[in-house]
Amino acid sequence: MKQELNEFSAVKITNAQLVPWPRVAAVGAMVAFSLPTFITGLEIHQALEPIQALLALVIGSLIIFAIGGVMGVIGAKTRMSSYLLVRIAFGDKGASIVNIAFAISLLGWFGVNINLFGDAVSRLALDVFEIKVAPLTLAIIASFCMTLTTVIGFKAINWLATIMVPILAGVTFLLAYSALSEHSFSQIMATEKVATFSLGQGISAVVGAIIIGAIILPDITRFVKHWSSAIYIAFIAYVVVQLLVMGAAGLAGAASGKTDILDIMIDLGLGLGASIIVIAGSWVLNSLNLYSAVLSTTATFPKLNATLVTICLGLVGIFVALLNLLDNFITFIFYLSIIFVPVAGIIISDYLFIRPHAYNIESLSDNRTFAPKGFIAWLLSAVFAILSTESLISSPSGIAAIDAIILAGIIYTTLSWNERRSSHRIKS
Repeated sequence: MKQELNEFSAVKITNAQLVPWPRVAAVGAMVAFSLPTFITGLEIHQALEPIQALLALVIGSLIIFAIGGVMGVIGAKTRMSSYLLVRIAFGDKGASIVNIAFAISLLGWFGVNINLFGDAVSRLALDVFEIKVAPLTLAIIASFCMTLTTVIGFKAINWLATIMVPILAGVTFLLAYSALSEHSFSQIMATEKVATFSLGQGISAVVGAIIIGAIILPDITRFVKHWSSAIYIAFIAYVVVQLLVMGAAGLAGAASGKTDILDIMIDLGLGLGASIIVIAGSWVLNSLNLYSAVLSTTATFPKLNATLVTICLGLVGIFVALLNLLDNFITFIFYLSIIFVPVAGIIISDYLFIRPHAYNIESLSDNRTFAPKGFIAWLLSAVFAILSTESLISSPSGIAAIDAIILAGIIYTTLSWNERRSSHRIKS
């Protein structure tokens, strides 16, 4: 009961729950080792010329590092989850809207990954081990394991990630090595093809693939002992691991000429490695997705029992998997980046420039009910980014995610500047 209160209620993490930062970094890295990250790297390779694909991966990873680094630092300093930070930025009632939206998005990711898991493991079982298993059966078993892990809490997720990271790193290295054994890096970069994405769209796709994880990074960085550790965690997860995973997938796609990551890995003799990536990566990633969805739900409805919420959301996740969101995977993650990046911009601006003194657990007892300025900034920046993406208006940066976060920060800071001055007068 004590663990439930500490992890899922409106309290900050205690000193007894803090862990060494490399263990938290393992959880962040596992998100990048997941199958959707490999798929995104392959999709970027297919949609862009080689040099543009490389630029999209590097720039996209740096953007995610910047967003996740700042959000992670805020979580480490306050020791609060992202959903408590949303409560402070958007108000108690306003946060309900934002947190439920996050929960829906996370359950969408849960469904995408369960869908990926069922199809992938079913194929691998047949191709590698000659065992026929129905994808739905595998999805139900996987959902049960992921839900059980989430019920246990961060400790179980952290333990699983710590064990699996070295193994998945080895598989990723073998994938890149096998690809480069077929064709040299210079030959791959010299390949000519017609791009179907602009560079900005490619960067936004990279950002969209993991933006939710960067925004909710406080959910795990609140467990570290010093705020600087959050920067190390974000760098390892987004600049090192994510870039290497997407890069390895792109190299493998270029070397093989195929468009399916599982076919590529099987052809390269990495069928067992593919199985490990699918099972371990999906297990940790989806446990973390469900963990954060529970945090968002219990932050909105604090009287609910966290264990029952976890079980119910796990069942909802199975239903979402049946919707087969994979058919529009790239579109799904692309628009996620546009819609949710502004939330990070508003929290960061509020914490750094407007009301830094409000970001403590004690302020929740006298928190504002609703923050219309935050919602105005969120709506306007998201609409602007979508319109610029559809070429209805010109994009200042050419990258929808960048437009969204910068515009959200500027609008919120401008609207709230008087609030900053008044809060300073109250403090003095």
